Parts: sequence; C-alpha cells; structure tokens
Amino acid sequence: MDNNLRTQNRILSIDALRGFDMLLIVFADKFFIQLDKAIGSQFTHHLALQFDHPEWFGSTFYDIVMPLFLFVVGAVIPFSLSKTTIENARMFNWYKKILTRFILLFVLGWIVQGNLLAFDPENFFVFNNTLQAIAVGYFFSCLIYIHLDKKWIYIIFILCLVFYTLLLTMPMVPGFGKSVLLPGRNFAFYVDHVLFGKYHDGEQYTWFLSGLGFVATTLSGVMAGELINSKRTQQQVVLNLLLFGIAGLLLGSLLGMWHPIVKKIWTSSFVLASSGLCFILLSIFYWIIDVKKYIRWSFPFRVIGINAITAYVISHLVSFPTIAKFFLFGLEQYTGAYYNMLTIIGGFGILYLLLWYMYRNKTFIKV
Repeated sequence: MDNNLRTQNRILSIDALRGFDMLLIVFADKFFIQLDKAIGSQFTHHLALQFDHPEWFGSTFYDIVMPLFLFVVGAVIPFSLSKTTIENARMFNWYKKILTRFILLFVLGWIVQGNLLAFDPENFFVFNNTLQAIAVGYFFSCLIYIHLDKKWIYIIFILCLVFYTLLLTMPMVPGFGKSVLLPGRNFAFYVDHVLFGKYHDGEQYTWFLSGLGFVATTLSGVMAGELINSKRTQQQVVLNLLLFGIAGLLLGSLLGMWHPIVKKIWTSSFVLASSGLCFILLSIFYWIIDVKKYIRWSFPFRVIGINAITAYVISHLVSFPTIAKFFLFGLEQYTGAYYNMLTIIGGFGILYLLLWYMYRNKTFIKV
C-alpha cells in the first residue's frame, strides 16, 4: 500500500485509459445487457452483443478489455523500470519485486475466479483469470526489458506470435488429428489438459501456450510506453501511436484471413488486431489529456484507474448491485423492467464512492 502517490512523473492518460478499461469490466457490460432486457430494441440488442464475447470466431468491442489491461501494464514498465532506476538499485531487489507481484497476481486470480476460497479441490482452476495472464505478461516483459536491448522487444514480440501460430496449426492433437482452431481441438487446449488435468479451464479458453500471446500483448504496451518515454515531441508520439495502431489492426485483419481471430485462445491475429486498437485508444487519450491538457473530464477514469486491481478484485468478490438493492428496494414498483439496470448503476456508484474515498485519502493499493 502506498499512501504517497507521486504524480509528477505519471502519464495521466495511462491512468485514465486504465480506468476506462476497468469501467468496461465493472459496469458497462452489465449495464448494456440490462438495458437491452428493459428496452428490447434492435439498437440496444446490438449494444448488448458488443459487450459480450462472441461464441468463437471474430471479435466484439468487449474483447478489448483483457488485452487493454495487459497493454497498459506493459506501457508502465518503461517508467517503473527506467534504466537509471535499475542502475541505482540492487538487481536482487528488482527480481524480488517482480516475482512478488507475479505471485500476488496469481493468487488473486485464484481467489477471484479459481475458486480458491471454496477450499474444494474439485472446483479449483490452476490458470483461468485475467490477473494471471497479466502476471505472466508482466513477469517476462520485465525480464526482457531489464536484460535486453530495445530491439529485442520487437524481435521477441514477433517470435512469440510466429511460434504460437505454428503451435496452433502444425502439431497433431491425440484423438483429433492436426491442430485446428476449434474448441477442444487445438494444440493449446491439449497442452492445458495435459498440464492441468481436471483443473484446466473447460474446452474453450486456453492459458499455458496462450502465455506467448499474453507476453506479446504486454510487450506491445512496452513499445507504447517507450514511445511516450522517448525524446520525441508529443505530437510525434501521438502520430507514432496512431500509426502503430493502424498497422496492428491491418496486420491482424490480414493474418485473420488465414489464421482467424479467436480471443478465447488468444490467436496471433487477435494479438495484432487488439494491440492495434490499444495503440489507437492510447493515442486518443494521450492527445486529449497530455498534449491538449483537457484533463478535468478524465478525473473519474483516473479515480478508478489508479486503484484498478482493487476495483477488479472487490467487484468480483462483492456484489455491489445486491447491496444497492437494499437502498433502492422501494423503487422497483415504479421502475419495472428498468429496476435491474438501476441497481447496476447504484452498485457501481457504491464502488466508485469507495474508490473516490481511497483516492481522496491518497490510499493506493499497489500489487
């Protein structure tokens, strides 16, 4: 826990973008689903679909949530692990810090979605959560950033994508034949099944080999952080971020014609396309907040973003809409089909007040 947040070296747009991402996780998806249930129009149905994951192939806007989380973690690395900072500290201390964060994120992932607190081995999952994907991406990206030249960030990014693509298309899967990008029939699923046994995450999502994609996504964030932390002018940074973003989207779409975009197994085409969108979002936030200095509007996002991990964990462990029902109970008779949507808003309001109180008192929980 850090009660003394230093803001002079913070990139406010990164905090705001992290908060924007958390808003999608803790509020927007539930809100638009309940909105569609209340109104039931074609427009609200389309919005609700955009805030849910597709069955398998393709992508929706909601698919950006997890990549953006990884991307922002990577974008902060050039600031938290600057060469000067590294040189002024014992390397052992950095290893200890990085490994500690890796372990904490993994354990929090077990608590949030791995059913650790159920104390029931039959319902435990070894690897199945966004926080654990962040742990993997963060750990390896930090080691790469500390020990290798900047060019290796790009080289390893490409190698991760190429190697993972080959692993998803070349090997044979026992009982199915050659690996194909279908549920339960790809090599990544087979590896998860072999390594984790009955503790693997179903027949759609994959995690162990998908770690190559998690590292690549985090490294794309490192690239963005390096651009911002470089000697380029702010206008050049915005342009470069935007160009990287457009290139990522185009390359991901082109690769997707042969190697389809599948978020659930984190295909390389998905990494490229989602990272491209992350670059574009950061270019917009950076231009508005850090270049044009339109800062005030981003305050709610920054309140959420600075304590993002806290918001993520407690929103999964505590049902804030249920708490809101105690305060909004009498309104159900007047709001009808809109009542559940109202409790979603009320629950988010309670969570936001908690985060705002922490922000006001300079209580920042760092994991």
